[in-house]
Amino acid sequence: MSETVPRPTLEAVAERAGVSRATVSRVVNGAHGVRDALAERVRRAVEELGYVPNQAARSLVTRRHDAVAVVAAEPETRVFADPYFAQQLRGISKELTAHDNQLVLLLIEGREDHARVGRYLAGGHVDGALVFSLHLHDPLPGLVRRAGVPTVFGGRPDWEDDGDGVVYVDSDNRGGARAAVRHLAALGRTRIAHITGPLDQTSAADRLAGFRDVRAGADPGLVAHGDFTPGGGERAMRELLDRCPDLDAVFAANDLTAAGALRVLRERGRRVPDDVAVVGFDDMLPVAEQTDPPLTTVRQDIEEMGRLMARLLLRGPDPRTAADGPDAAAPEPGTSGVVLPTTLVHRASA
Repeated sequence: MSETVPRPTLEAVAERAGVSRATVSRVVNGAHGVRDALAERVRRAVEELGYVPNQAARSLVTRRHDAVAVVAAEPETRVFADPYFAQQLRGISKELTAHDNQLVLLLIEGREDHARVGRYLAGGHVDGALVFSLHLHDPLPGLVRRAGVPTVFGGRPDWEDDGDGVVYVDSDNRGGARAAVRHLAALGRTRIAHITGPLDQTSAADRLAGFRDVRAGADPGLVAHGDFTPGGGERAMRELLDRCPDLDAVFAANDLTAAGALRVLRERGRRVPDDVAVVGFDDMLPVAEQTDPPLTTVRQDIEEMGRLMARLLLRGPDPRTAADGPDAAAPEPGTSGVVLPTTLVHRASA
């Protein structure tokens, strides 16, 4: 049996550096007031000894846990199957890792999980929360507010902030939808259908609004409800073809929905884009480039959204503190949100 090697202590670091224990503690905890030369000696001693701070003791001193809760209001079967969440989590993880913070993932399987998540957030385990994929009347915003932890939301909120300064990151869903539908109209398509996402989410509602901005007088039968999944796209596409067999274009609320719609069009013998042009939303490369034909879609920078959410949380509540790079978006006037632009990506489907 191997012997357990004792962990280096704060006192051992102080002895190696030739400074007091209090000086080592200030350097390790990021406090100010230590001369550069002394701080460098401490850091060198920490590296030589392989000293790792005791996080529990450090939290008592700094009142920080260097951990952030990422709360997705979706079941694990959706989060781990949908590449959208993988891209958003990748952006969040990169930013937190760069600042030596841990990501704690909390998922909502059902209504009973809200109380569990609320208790965890209120228990002082994390320094803040990133919350996304909210649905209409979701209790999560209230639970987060009562927990008293700094929070950034993914997506435009659908509730009044009551002066609490709700901070969020979103994409220009409505503008992207307008661009998609205008592109289809410019191709000469006159019977343009829309498969929505779940309309209890603001992203889906905004994309439907963008569709209606361009097609204000469209036949209501050309709108079918989906749920951001391939299966939902299949069901909605069958419904549309049964109801409006003369449709000549489809704007799908996301790429997964579009992939499902393409399968049904192929089953029904409709050629894409000759008979029916199709445009999606997201530009998730594992999906958009592998559909048959490759998908014309509206690109939003999903990974950047996650990164900005984390930056806003770590840097403070002012959106301008996150929008400091050459490709960063400015906050919307009069809001506490950062809205990233969207662009149309042309491929073979439209």
